[in-house]
Amino acid sequence: MTAMRPTSARNRQLTRRDWLRIAAGAGLAGPVATLLGERRADAAPMAPKRVVFFYFPDGVPGQSQAGEPSAWHPTGSTKSFTLPPLLTALQPWASKCVFFRNLSLGGVDSGSHPGGAKKLLTGVDGGGGQSVDQYLAQTIGKAAPFHHLYLGAQATANNASADKFISYWAPGQTATPIDDPSKAFALLFGKPAGGAAGQGGGAKVDPLDLAVVDNALLEVKALQQQLGPVDKQRLDAHLAALEEVETRLKKPPIVNPSGSACAKPTLDTAAFGQNQLNDPSKFPAILTAQIDLAVLALSCDLTRVVTMQCSSHTSELIMSRFAGTKMYQPNFDMRSHQASHYGAKHDVGKAEYQHFVWQRAWFLEQYAALLAKLAAVPEGEGTMLDHTLVLLCTEVCDGNTHLHDDMPLILAGGNAVIPGGRLLDLGWRRHGDLLAGICHALGQKVAGYGQESSGPLPGLLVGG
Repeated sequence: MTAMRPTSARNRQLTRRDWLRIAAGAGLAGPVATLLGERRADAAPMAPKRVVFFYFPDGVPGQSQAGEPSAWHPTGSTKSFTLPPLLTALQPWASKCVFFRNLSLGGVDSGSHPGGAKKLLTGVDGGGGQSVDQYLAQTIGKAAPFHHLYLGAQATANNASADKFISYWAPGQTATPIDDPSKAFALLFGKPAGGAAGQGGGAKVDPLDLAVVDNALLEVKALQQQLGPVDKQRLDAHLAALEEVETRLKKPPIVNPSGSACAKPTLDTAAFGQNQLNDPSKFPAILTAQIDLAVLALSCDLTRVVTMQCSSHTSELIMSRFAGTKMYQPNFDMRSHQASHYGAKHDVGKAEYQHFVWQRAWFLEQYAALLAKLAAVPEGEGTMLDHTLVLLCTEVCDGNTHLHDDMPLILAGGNAVIPGGRLLDLGWRRHGDLLAGICHALGQKVAGYGQESSGPLPGLLVGG
């Protein structure tokens, strides 16, 4: 489909790259994160409940093909369990976390990275449903200026295809993460990042984007008259998305700050420039900026639903370029997906396995850093972590076999509703029961989530 040319001196056609750039710049590839208006100044002292989905790629060292036990999963009973060395970073947070055994994504496409990514948040084979983050964006997220915030760290690198993304606003329709912390900050706060962030470039919304969107709206509306009911319904969703993008570009969100951080928000992006967003050596700094931005956006009540995507499945991220880590070997490239194929045994003498363990430990450290930053913000009688659910997830279990059973999921926070310090093993169950439990904890009483889900995971919730 060829778009009408913008009435601008810089005429051009609307290409797939334009769509991706506009969608990423607005935090949308479908109807996500609608701008509703001003933040409520009269909010109750107790902050609204929130949720963060934190994704990392390529699984973990689970049970090996040789039958060795998982190096990831805790062992023991519900309230008396031991964390393996790989989970050391979570030891200080164990009392805030729920660990799981034998949760499955289901048998369809087991052994497949894309298949796992499609089921991860939808609970439906082939990505044939709305992901739970988007459902919650339309329920608990509706009262916030941004229904949903989808942040990435090199998640769109290498022209990533749609099946690389984990957030589905409709069956088969993925959203696109924002990989640029500076642009995300500008969209959230309506201005470039200040302070140290200014050294990083402080991206502004491109005025040309508005012309491109306006002309795309005209074309989509004309095309509506030529389609049947099914196609028209799908096109209506794209039209709604474009209208939301147009609203964003014309009128940045208004923030009525409740604290000093919101009154004068800043984001430190000094460690990387706009031309370094796909530089693997800059990945740690970019992810740190995105974590800081997520906590800032949540604390300012600009959003209540955040999805954070670290790279993407079958990741080409060269983690051996992370300076200051055990992985760092500047003259030796070791990628995430490369390391995940460590072989049939857990062999610490093999470079792939050793790096895979270091890589997974590093991602856990970033998850722990997110928990620490939420816990550092006082809120009501507790902290933001007390009022936020944070799910750690990946698309397969063992990185070498790619199987979808015994998924390495961890849920932290919200402990008044979901008590921490537990290991739940209820035998084989579809992970949709966990997604349903997250919905219930946030006040959404769904009957289940996805396929083969009969309701909240038993024992997950207080009184459940």
